[in-house]
Amino acid sequence: MEFRPCIDIHNGAVKQIVGSSLRDTNNEAVENYVSEQDAVFYAELYKKDGIKGGHIILLNAVDSEYYEATKKQAIAALRAYPGGLQAGGGITAENAPEFIRSGASHVIVTSYVFKDGKIDYENLRKLVNAVGKEHIVLDLSCRYFKDTSQSVCGAQENLFMLPYPPRGEGYYIVTNRWQAETEERITPELLDKLSMHCDEFLIHAIDVEGKQSGIEKPLIALLGEWGRIPVTYAGGISCFEDLEQIRKLGKGKINFTIGSALDLFGGKIKYRNVLKWTKSENYDY
Repeated sequence: MEFRPCIDIHNGAVKQIVGSSLRDTNNEAVENYVSEQDAVFYAELYKKDGIKGGHIILLNAVDSEYYEATKKQAIAALRAYPGGLQAGGGITAENAPEFIRSGASHVIVTSYVFKDGKIDYENLRKLVNAVGKEHIVLDLSCRYFKDTSQSVCGAQENLFMLPYPPRGEGYYIVTNRWQAETEERITPELLDKLSMHCDEFLIHAIDVEGKQSGIEKPLIALLGEWGRIPVTYAGGISCFEDLEQIRKLGKGKINFTIGSALDLFGGKIKYRNVLKWTKSENYDY
């Protein structure tokens, strides 16, 4: 179980946002924190402390007026800590090599692989050919949906109102910077299938992302039971008790990231204490 730090960049600035609030229209997002420091500052901090596997996320769409400013920050951070950070946001088979050459250990991919609500295996093959399986993290960020096969009253649902055909209850992958739903539900079978094409998974629990309202325990338990390749969980962490729950439910296999709750980003959890906690099961926080 490792602490994986983050650097989220939106409109050219390092920020922490409420994940479910992100909108491409007018480049909008509810902001929890806007840093006065640039991405290089955080990259150098993580490098100094020897923390690897953190992720840089470019939160602007490629066609956004802010994308180039956001990308510039990301590339500078990767060059400041070569091999120590992963990069995601608008990654395709065409641009993935640039991020690897700039110093990313991995590229993090969602929308390019999940097209029109389903897995695009052709794009996944292109991505593997472009940078190699060992450099790929699949972002399986997800939202919880109830069973849509029948209404609360037992009557037939209006299927024309559903984004996809009736589906079972569970955690479904969301794409396009968490704005588009898919019909892909996270199951052990899906994780088995996708793990053949990547080195790690990154999973944001979108319902609680940026809210410091507690973790998605059923999701973490599912991931802990599976646990065949590295998985990093993000979303809702607000205290060390949440970290203890992740360790217990995830059977010590699930890595974690903390955003808005961390003091580096205006929160109450001390970064230095997190480093100490990860090194000692008996750390008195």
